[in-house]
Amino acid sequence: MPREKIWNIGSRDDENGEKQIMADTLGIGFPTACLLYRRGYTTPEAASAFIRLEDELFHDPLLLPDMDKAVKRIREAIDNNERIMIYGDYDVDGVTSVSLLYLYLISKGAEVGYYIPNRASEGYGVNRDALADIVKGGNTLIITVDTGVTAIEEAEYCTSLGCDMIITDHHECREELPRAVAVVNPKRSDSRYPFASLAGVGVAFKLVTALECSIERDNGIHDGGFLSRICREYSDLAALGTVADVMPLHDENRLIVSMGLSMMDKRPRAGIRALLESSEGAKAPHKKRNVTSTVVGYTLAPKINAAGRIASAERAVELFLTDSEDEAELIASELNETNKERQNEENKIVEELKERIEGDSELKNSAVMVLENRGWHQGVIGIVSSRVTEKYGRPSILISIEDGVGKGSGRSIKGLNLVDALSYCSSLLEKFGGHELAAGLTVKEENIPAFRKMINEYASIAFGSSEPEVSLDIDFELYPSEITLTQASELELLEPCGTENPTPTFASFGLKVEEIIPLSQGKHSKLLLQGDGKRMTALMFGTSPDELAHLHSNRVDIAYRLGINEYMGNRSEQILIRDIRLTADEKEEDERCCEEYEAALKGYTVSDNLIPIRADFVCTYLHLKRMVASGINKVGIKSLLQALNGLSQDGRSMNYVKLRLALDILNESGVIGLIPDGLTQRGRESFYITIPKVETKVDLEKSWLYKQLTNPKKTNTTE
Repeated sequence: MPREKIWNIGSRDDENGEKQIMADTLGIGFPTACLLYRRGYTTPEAASAFIRLEDELFHDPLLLPDMDKAVKRIREAIDNNERIMIYGDYDVDGVTSVSLLYLYLISKGAEVGYYIPNRASEGYGVNRDALADIVKGGNTLIITVDTGVTAIEEAEYCTSLGCDMIITDHHECREELPRAVAVVNPKRSDSRYPFASLAGVGVAFKLVTALECSIERDNGIHDGGFLSRICREYSDLAALGTVADVMPLHDENRLIVSMGLSMMDKRPRAGIRALLESSEGAKAPHKKRNVTSTVVGYTLAPKINAAGRIASAERAVELFLTDSEDEAELIASELNETNKERQNEENKIVEELKERIEGDSELKNSAVMVLENRGWHQGVIGIVSSRVTEKYGRPSILISIEDGVGKGSGRSIKGLNLVDALSYCSSLLEKFGGHELAAGLTVKEENIPAFRKMINEYASIAFGSSEPEVSLDIDFELYPSEITLTQASELELLEPCGTENPTPTFASFGLKVEEIIPLSQGKHSKLLLQGDGKRMTALMFGTSPDELAHLHSNRVDIAYRLGINEYMGNRSEQILIRDIRLTADEKEEDERCCEEYEAALKGYTVSDNLIPIRADFVCTYLHLKRMVASGINKVGIKSLLQALNGLSQDGRSMNYVKLRLALDILNESGVIGLIPDGLTQRGRESFYITIPKVETKVDLEKSWLYKQLTNPKKTNTTE
């Protein structure tokens, strides 16, 4: 069972009344004022400036290293009608980078094409075979976007072929840089650029800005209007890639994303409009909703990513390049289908991994989970790795093997820089690169066991003697009365949200779970909750009702995001659960019951009301027999307890200890088969049940456990 997360809950106290003053001055709710205060905007003036983006400014693109060299070489290529090839990556950041730069260069009359490597056959980064083909095609300048900063040998090879290379990237740099005409990267150690957290598309956006500024100045135009024009034309693509690549949304990124979201909302290009409308029912007028960073991250980005993961990323580029509404709708429909294929493949791998991890205690308890397989689709293992890391709270690396070579993708947690960890293992790797929390690698199959050992050695050093902390940052408690549509709407004032300006997460305590309803064939769950007399609906994605069954009719604490549900023209608040757990009182009661049960198993004296009698055995057996006959072979102890008490005819109540003992005695006597699933927490166990055919009458009182209960040898010490 995954470890319980530690909740780091902030305070909403207002000792000096500053938050309430902010709320009153700005005309917002107290919780919204608390959120602004927690993000460092502690006066009404500062909070207002944040909301209105008054403090964000675009920085001079020429402060980026080698930007002047890149501009000069690209303008030469345009003026001389040279063939230019844009070489990009296959994720959303790469696709939007390619699209943005291509559209701009085409608008300047350049002879330009684009190339995105195939994830499955070519893998990540710049490769020699592709370079050779590009040069054979007559290209004399290659511009990389969102890739290339570690392509040292490839850059030299390109030069040897007589072709120039300009590298634009935002990934971590190594000590040695490629020998290219220009290496534009805000993460270079010699960079004077004041903001190092641009996405790959952000760097491409700055390149286009620098080019446009240079062209206008040469034409004698100095009014600065080029910047507004570039933002109007390309900020949507820049925003899409920035959000999808999980870049920190402050400084320049916040400005780019704010402008881009507004553009997508008010006048989206054909491809983005088609992608938005391709969501089920979204084409109907009543379905239109504001485009937020959440919509980009969870609706648009997965569909674009799916192209590079399952099919060809070039199809996603075509979506952004077309002006035809019909063509855009066709491509968007294709991407939808590709995304469904990706989801199916992903879910298949997740189920396989769940079985492997739960059945291997050494793997489950390792500091870094390294798993490999020959049948996995290379394009989806990064997403699956994210789900594994989220579920188990440990870094994970999944490796897909083909022809003796493994291509892997990993995700990490706070406390382990994945790029540093891979650098430590570089002697065993063919290639690697990425970010602190997400990276890719290539490794020979025979080196995987040694790699697993070495990266866990590094992790043991990084984490020290302490267990990796699985934590969840929560802004503060939100009372049930504050969970309103008005409050959900006010959260849009903090947009765009993302890394370093996170979407608010709240906690509410002591809510009763009234009902758990399956969604999407049981893959997700809808919970009906009640607290302080208010009934609420909550969604929990990626968690089945079976996994939540032990919470039914109990009181829980939830950590969640507050959103807006729009259906048939109606808007209502919606709770999106990130974590759920029993209240402290419920846990304490579970522990007490478990201790009593374990004392009974050890032969201690138990009170008569805890010893099952014939009526308890009969009721339990018949109910389980009916369940199995109807095709249900798994049951949670708490839901079974509730069902049996509901069936009671004589007023006798079943309790946890009595039911556990009854099940054990029935199992010992061969009347039922009982196998714990081992995934649920103490006091809320689940079991797989079978009903074997019994030829003769069974005397339950002759079982060893029953005799021990009725003739205890020890005095009860659990009180």
